[in-house]
Amino acid sequence: MSADASGQFPSVRLRRLRSHSQLRELVRETKLDAGDFILPLFIKHGQGQRLPIGSMPGQSQITVDLLKEEIAEIEALGIPAIILFGIPEHKDAVGSDAYSDTGIIQQAVREIKRLGSKLLVMTDVCFCEFTDHGHCGIIGHRHGQPDVDNDQTLEILVKEAVSHAQAGADLIAPSGMMDGMIQALRQGLDAAGFTHIPIMSYAAKYCSAFYGPFRDAAESAPKFGDRRTYQMDPANGREALREVALDLAEGADILMVKPALSYLDVIYRVKQAHPEVPLAAYNVSGEYAMIKAAAANGWIDEQRVALEVLTSIKRAGADMILTYFAKDAARWLHF
Repeated sequence: MSADASGQFPSVRLRRLRSHSQLRELVRETKLDAGDFILPLFIKHGQGQRLPIGSMPGQSQITVDLLKEEIAEIEALGIPAIILFGIPEHKDAVGSDAYSDTGIIQQAVREIKRLGSKLLVMTDVCFCEFTDHGHCGIIGHRHGQPDVDNDQTLEILVKEAVSHAQAGADLIAPSGMMDGMIQALRQGLDAAGFTHIPIMSYAAKYCSAFYGPFRDAAESAPKFGDRRTYQMDPANGREALREVALDLAEGADILMVKPALSYLDVIYRVKQAHPEVPLAAYNVSGEYAMIKAAAANGWIDEQRVALEVLTSIKRAGADMILTYFAKDAARWLHF
């Protein structure tokens, strides 16, 4: 360490604050906690099945009858919230299971509420898991090519959201990236008597290559084309702020950036632009799978890397994190 102009060493030495583990804890700027996490769950029709997801080690598709033990474990770890994704028994062109009273998500929500769980139950509102073509809405045509019809899709998204609220969902999280989606959902929920149900908007959702393992888990890979005409271009940052501002104007209660790790700059920019609004970030399947794969090969320390990634997401500005590491991270942090 070099001397100053007077020939004296400066009195401020930052290493003093790193000299003891408890002191490091006291001065830590970003503190990660199980209360920050939202755990995604994949629910499918059937009985007594827990089907491991090959590309997402440690994650499974589970049937509704196994929710009791799953929910008990989540609650015991101090995780406050879950978000549900459904794998229907039958798919069709309009994803009718998504808004059916007997749909898989509706069954799961009712079962969780029957169990008396205190968990916050969020539901993903989209159609890619439920359509036979794997896209996020009704297929129309644009310039002679098949493409999702924005306004027709809004109508069925409203039906889906209302059906989730009727089943007992505490919060809905629309992920389809349709224009005008938040306004349509807010109006639809309000008209159905659900003015108290908040909306967590996937406001800045990118057309990312990091979703691959999720598409295995949710059985939702598109059968043709891709989702570039409705999800955001990964090269764009300013556009995310426009999407966010529109969703807020339409009535979003919580914002989300997805994915998280390659979009820490977007998380930061959104939080700086709207510090008063709760912000979620989705630590997505590909981010999870990379860490799992590298750890399985002995190349990295899974616990340290996972917690470092989650801390970076919170440090960038996220108030809550959707992550498949939720249960492991809760154990690492507190047990």
